[in-house]
Amino acid sequence: MSGYSEDQWADQAKRFFKAELKRADVTYDDLAARLSKIGLSETKASVANKISRGTFSAAFLLAS
Repeated sequence: MSGYSEDQWADQAKRFFKAELKRADVTYDDLAARLSKIGLSETKASVANKISRGTFSAAFLLAS
């Protein structure tokens, strides 16, 4: 994996995140609701955008 470009790392992050959501049977709506419960204002659309870009923050990843 060394030598990956930033775009390749973003793609890896996106695929990892999607796989973990699927494994946990959590939808984007579910995730947005869960994040809102802990004080992070996210919507289904904002979650989808962050994940599709693969460039979400470490804080978003950990909170998720």
